[in-house]
Amino acid sequence: MTEQGTLEAMLADAEGRAEAALKAAGAATTQLRKARAAAKTGQLRDLRKALAAAQTSSATLTCAVADLQGGLDLEEQQYLASGEYTKELLQAAADAGVAIFEEDDRLMCYPSLLRVLAVDAAVEVDKVRERRIRPSVLVGLLAATQERAPRFKPEGFLDSLRGAYELAVAGSGKTADSVVRLLDVWSVLTLLPGQSREYSKQEFARDLYLLDQSGVTSTARSARRLRWSASTGTKSSGVLTTVARSGQQQRYWGVSFSLAEEQR
Repeated sequence: MTEQGTLEAMLADAEGRAEAALKAAGAATTQLRKARAAAKTGQLRDLRKALAAAQTSSATLTCAVADLQGGLDLEEQQYLASGEYTKELLQAAADAGVAIFEEDDRLMCYPSLLRVLAVDAAVEVDKVRERRIRPSVLVGLLAATQERAPRFKPEGFLDSLRGAYELAVAGSGKTADSVVRLLDVWSVLTLLPGQSREYSKQEFARDLYLLDQSGVTSTARSARRLRWSASTGTKSSGVLTTVARSGQQQRYWGVSFSLAEEQR
């Protein structure tokens, strides 16, 4: 492993070694072009001179490529699986002023959710495999994403949230406008087999925050209005956590929907 023992250090070293190899390759290419020109016109002395120089440059290139290969002394799958990559990424983000929080097997970086895929030597960013995993590069990509407006439709999500809430209320026997834990609402949304993996609690919490920020509390499909509830729930079980635009952690616990006028 490199002296610093990080993926960033190994890749920075590899970048420098690749640059040296490219210079050697360029020198060899230049001499071969001279040899071709000499052969074309029959300048035998210049041809032999260019070939000798090309051979020397080729030997330098071979050594440079061997050095580059030898410098790749970090086994990426093992490094990613060990958790050391996650630590390095968190440090790189902190150094760049980008807030990332770790929760279970996910990393939260507004508005993105990340998961390290050790076997693929990749990082899943919002369910898309990202193979540009050099920490400084990935942090830069995340920072750029934060500058763009998230692709989120609050009305559609609110309708789904209300539908799951109504099912949760009906199943619990509570009154129609009772406060329900958001964790229970998520359980309704992910009832089908495998859905909890497809739509994780972290993704749900992120969408709750985006809905909260949108200010949308009702839609054309229903007059019922969303009401957020924290109460003492933020100090007990069932709290959902995400990261806000400001970089601070944001917590959600429960919701209710006011009754429509005809239901009162």
